[in-house]
Amino acid sequence: MTKSFNTIESKGQDGITNADGRTLGKVYLVGAGPGAADLITVRGAKLLAKADVVLHDALVEPEMLALSPQAKLIAVGKRCGKLSSAQQFINKRLIDAAHQHQIIVRLKGGDPMLFGRADEEIQTLKAASVEVSVVPGITAALAGAASIQQSLTLRGISRSVAFVTLAQGTENVPEANSTAPISNPNADTLVYYMGRKDAARIAKQLIEQNTQGLSKHSVDTPVQILEAVSTPRERQWTSTLAELAAGKADTWFDSSSPALIMIGEALRDKTQSLENLERSSPKVDNGLQDSHILTNGRRRA
Repeated sequence: MTKSFNTIESKGQDGITNADGRTLGKVYLVGAGPGAADLITVRGAKLLAKADVVLHDALVEPEMLALSPQAKLIAVGKRCGKLSSAQQFINKRLIDAAHQHQIIVRLKGGDPMLFGRADEEIQTLKAASVEVSVVPGITAALAGAASIQQSLTLRGISRSVAFVTLAQGTENVPEANSTAPISNPNADTLVYYMGRKDAARIAKQLIEQNTQGLSKHSVDTPVQILEAVSTPRERQWTSTLAELAAGKADTWFDSSSPALIMIGEALRDKTQSLENLERSSPKVDNGLQDSHILTNGRRRA
């Protein structure tokens, strides 16, 4: 007779045990980072090195999986427009693994707590009395900013950043209306995850909202698109919101690589940004400072 996971369980000194007296394993939701294997955290790498089983996203690089040669590797990734694992199925696989192994790593691209459906997995595991822990990772937006050496915030220009995704799971969610207006946050810098197929529509609506005074982003607002951030396959597309709205990036995209769309004045050419910053900064009276220098100079004399 097959036993349900809802059997009576207890927690002893060595962890949670089920009705058969077996200790349940612990699940670690680990952020793999943006792509490069050497950008995972030290804690994440140590867990991969001793994991019994690793359930990983589709976009995790082979070099990252090579950090866990002793583990059983199970692909449970989701890709837009491709055959993917249903979230409910992933949840069940995690519970099954906890009943069979001691160290289970759920390896997620970027950071588990950002667009990673971590909450669903955490709540499912807790409901099944499986211990769970989260190890953060570097999200793609920060790795992208580092790659192009452009800060997402800039004194006098950008004080707010919004991370946005238009992608959503289809399970228990009404079908999206492709013509419905996009809800764009009114932040100084916008970073869109998984926005490839909606890139031109995003730009058009931002420009339209700007004419209505509802958006900070106009036709000449800088746009940076990055694919496969931090990997040898990384590519960059640099232009303006008008060019993006005109579909100029549509043929540039590679559907096999994850794309990041960054929009905002903070991304403008550094020379122009510094000129704007100088104009926006208050003038500082250095007279007192100079007099101190003069006084010190006389004292040394």
